[in-house]
Amino acid sequence: MTEQQHVVIVGGGVIGLLTAFNLAPHVKSVSLLDRSSVGQESSWAGGGIVSPLYPWRYSQAVTALAHWSQDFYPQLGEHLFATTGIDPEVHTTGLYWLDLEDEVEALAWAKRENRPLSSVDISATHDAVPALGGGFSRAIYMADVANVRNPRLVKSLKAALLALPNVTLHEQCEVNGFIREGDKVLGVESSQGAIYAEQVVLTAGAWSGDLLKTLGLELPVEPVKGQMILYKCAADFLPSMVLAKGRYAIPRRDGHILIGSTLEHQGFDKTPTAEALQSLKASAVELIPALAEAEVVGHWAGLRPGSPEGVPYIGEVPGFAGLWLNCGHYRNGLVLAPASCQLFADVLLGREPVIDPAPYAPTGRI
Repeated sequence: MTEQQHVVIVGGGVIGLLTAFNLAPHVKSVSLLDRSSVGQESSWAGGGIVSPLYPWRYSQAVTALAHWSQDFYPQLGEHLFATTGIDPEVHTTGLYWLDLEDEVEALAWAKRENRPLSSVDISATHDAVPALGGGFSRAIYMADVANVRNPRLVKSLKAALLALPNVTLHEQCEVNGFIREGDKVLGVESSQGAIYAEQVVLTAGAWSGDLLKTLGLELPVEPVKGQMILYKCAADFLPSMVLAKGRYAIPRRDGHILIGSTLEHQGFDKTPTAEALQSLKASAVELIPALAEAEVVGHWAGLRPGSPEGVPYIGEVPGFAGLWLNCGHYRNGLVLAPASCQLFADVLLGREPVIDPAPYAPTGRI
């Protein structure tokens, strides 16, 4: 690919922002389009654990991206902080899993993948996390798991892009179709008019499937609603992330604690519900009994881009030259973003890829 290309990226979540950031030094110009403000959908709504919730339950395709990202996140956070003055707060706290049904499989996976996961005596777990509820009997722990403060990551990436002379952000710019000539995609039709490009990249999360339908393609990416609540406690109240029965508590550096999350198939409805609020509060108190006395300072919902087995689509769309995908990360968009966007840039620019791109290629999957 020559350096004289203009790239249009449709969708300004973390995947779109980081794709733009990785491509900008190597192409003539980048236009990033978002139908609202960048990073306000799934990227803003997630928890930001830099690990799949149960990494041993995923395929090798997800594991490969997750490991690369986990190793890269600290330097990405430092680079963005140094460049923009906005700290994404990559906060390494470790993660305790409690009363797992598949603990044996988890430990076998860790040994095979050489990850620092081990079983811990429950009394030692209570010593390490004094706020933990008393109803648990077993624990495993991975020390190097971090969480990233996703709203700050979005702000930092946006600031980094605004500082680049060859990147343009078009917010409140809804894309409703593609400009084509034969089997080649030449740009997009948007609420701000036609925008032409040598390459068009679809990073529109849960909305990616709807856009591809305009080309007669069926992409199995669908919205999956997730609701979360937020408490404010003392900064040192919860020293580590904890996870039980599919629900987690994530401490931020300033004492905010996120509890999440639901998994709901409600189409594009992202209205927070009283039912989910009660369910999340019950999980919060089971994990951390002192939260019964704490105030809920936030309750929201987001739409994850659900995909089969959570394996994202990364690469060129077969039969449509110049149209690319980097979408369908399901529950792991924040986890997988650094690796996905590095791999995407490698494939588009014709470089040696950081990870084998074959499992993510759209060919044969749509």
